[in-house]
Amino acid sequence: MVVAISCASGRGPIIRRIHRASSGCWTRRERGSRPFSPKSTEFCCYGHFTMKDDRESFIAERTARVEDYRDDGPLQEAAEGFMRESLRARYSYQFDWLGLPIIQYPQDVFALQEIIWTTRPDVIIETGIARGGSLIFSASMLALLDLTDAERAGVPVADRRRVVGIDLDIRAHNRQAVESHPLAGRIEMVEGDSTDPAVLDEVRRSIRSEQRVMVCLDSSHTHDHVVKELDLYAPLVTPGCYCAVFDTVIEEFETAVFPGRPWSQGNNPMTAVRDFLARDSRFEIDASISDKLLLTVARGGFLKRVA
Repeated sequence: MVVAISCASGRGPIIRRIHRASSGCWTRRERGSRPFSPKSTEFCCYGHFTMKDDRESFIAERTARVEDYRDDGPLQEAAEGFMRESLRARYSYQFDWLGLPIIQYPQDVFALQEIIWTTRPDVIIETGIARGGSLIFSASMLALLDLTDAERAGVPVADRRRVVGIDLDIRAHNRQAVESHPLAGRIEMVEGDSTDPAVLDEVRRSIRSEQRVMVCLDSSHTHDHVVKELDLYAPLVTPGCYCAVFDTVIEEFETAVFPGRPWSQGNNPMTAVRDFLARDSRFEIDASISDKLLLTVARGGFLKRVA
């Protein structure tokens, strides 16, 4: 593609700077040295820069590229190899979000950002708190949604959206780290088994009927536990929003990749997702997310509520 920029400085001739994307270099042509061809992809006006809106074609190209990924053997093999070795090396433990360990793959964090921005939930329910970084991530995204809502409406920012985090054992130092964070006011933590009816009732009481709800499941990864979580929390997800089930990747690798854990191939979040979807037609897997990420612990685990 050729893109031309014309500028007038008031001194000397007007210069056309022409960028040829194929070569990656800039060339300079003085006005009048060569007329622009109406058949070329060139955009120019004197005094300022103009560019045709190519967003639709850009999105189409991205979609086609992801479709190519599925049949790209070397790319898929490289991604699988990296997943295997990075799981062994505990790669996901290396990252923080706004100061707290998030214990997620960066690719999955980026996917969650896209989901949250697009679906604009009012409440995010998370099972599994660990060191608190995921709660802070969700709170920061919801703060951005509140900020943009206020900017668009021309009103003061209101801390309307919030995160509810559930964990069987919220250790004192992790609780203190979350509670001392600047975003703590948007976070409610509930200590207890996520499948306990009393815990579920407490979570339900924190949600108003008109609010949009998203759920992230990332606590115990055994089949039975995740199935129970899906049966209890997926119904809280509002149509158009997502239930993200993490660590479905366990099904793809032999037990040796997860030594000393109670979950394994045949007993993990992916087997739970399959069980759940066989009984609940309100959700479907959004495969496009995993397909484009390539590196994700939630392959087949981004469930969108469609009914």
